[in-house]
Amino acid sequence: MPKLMITMSIPAIVSMLIQALYNVVDSIFVSRISENALTAVSLAYPIQMVIIALCVGTGAGISSTISRKLGEKENDFASKTANHGLIITVIYSIIMFLAGLFFIKYVVNIFTDNAELQDLTLQYISIILIFSFGRFIAQAGQSTLQATGDTIHPMEAMIAGAVLNIILDPILIFGYFGLPALGVKGAAIATVIAQIFSMIFITLILFRKKHQVEINLKNFKFDKKVTKEIYKVGLPAIVMQAIGSFMISGLNLILIGFSSTAVAVLGVYFKLQSFVFMPVFGLCQGFMPIIGYNYGAKNKERMLESYKIATYIALFFMIAGTIIFKLFPRNLMILFNSSPEMADIGVSALSKISWCFPLAALGIISSTAFQSMGYGMNSLISSIIRQLVILLPCAYILSKFIQIDGVWYSFIISELISISVILPWLIVTFKREFNKWNIQDNDKKLSA
Repeated sequence: MPKLMITMSIPAIVSMLIQALYNVVDSIFVSRISENALTAVSLAYPIQMVIIALCVGTGAGISSTISRKLGEKENDFASKTANHGLIITVIYSIIMFLAGLFFIKYVVNIFTDNAELQDLTLQYISIILIFSFGRFIAQAGQSTLQATGDTIHPMEAMIAGAVLNIILDPILIFGYFGLPALGVKGAAIATVIAQIFSMIFITLILFRKKHQVEINLKNFKFDKKVTKEIYKVGLPAIVMQAIGSFMISGLNLILIGFSSTAVAVLGVYFKLQSFVFMPVFGLCQGFMPIIGYNYGAKNKERMLESYKIATYIALFFMIAGTIIFKLFPRNLMILFNSSPEMADIGVSALSKISWCFPLAALGIISSTAFQSMGYGMNSLISSIIRQLVILLPCAYILSKFIQIDGVWYSFIISELISISVILPWLIVTFKREFNKWNIQDNDKKLSA
């Protein structure tokens, strides 16, 4: 099991680290334009998280369904799931295209009444939305391949896109090689070109190579049963990720009451935090098919072993992240061309929030275990408790009493309460499922 977990997870972890790298590089280059440009990208982030929510949530539904059905030897159902995933993401792309053209300016105006910030944010996010098809279709392909045990090709697609984005960023932002300097618009264009490149890479793999699932869209028809299975896990996961967008928007509204610099700091924190969290999310991409397959095969021992190993690895990443954030917060802020005010706020934020990382590791792995078994609603409820019921109200109340530091302390409080809910809940769920299997086995023996 340790060898299988490492083999399945390392390519996804590398992919996620590369994803985190080009998110951070994006912000580092943008910070060289101005602090307002960095703040604009931070304001755009909650809107981007809607795309991420649809990608990650639907991807979880696709991956969970395919892995479980392969474990149950229902390969035809698994193939239908892969085909449905591709069509669903095309539909998402059309919706985002229309939102980017006609509606996004009204959303941007909610976050700030500063004309310059509105303009910069709109320049960036409208491009991301209009050309989001690359991100969506690539995610469907990656989730399909990962569910069948192929984690290498998704990693290669992610690395190829990330490298291209890092190369294009300075060229398009600052106008090298005779090209015009496009500023934040250039950062957005570099991102969507990279995503489209990854999409082309992954679709070629899907359609030209043989896999455990068959991709055939010629006579595609929506199947209610397949769609229901995808969204049984996918919908709660989408809502769970979308809650993150709402949470960041709420925090931005609280922080902008102090200064726009505080909003920029929150944006920087989430970009830096991704270096710690993305490897854990990559681990989950390798962990989910393993526990999902063994759940489908009713293999209790391998399920528990995979959960234990995944937890240890996640804790390692998160503890390492906490140490780095505690020891080098000012060095990290310097990367973003921070002013003295921004550096001071950032040092306080990074050193305080990072205490919650190990707790978050337990929550993420437990939430993934629920999704793998098809209990997406359990993950959703725990996410609502953490981000809406606890974090936002706590941040608002503490900001009134201990100013901006109260916002940072609220992260720790929310993780503590959340983990005290999700861990006992998962233990009870495991016991219930295992008892059900024992009863079924006994009934079979009696009937035999």
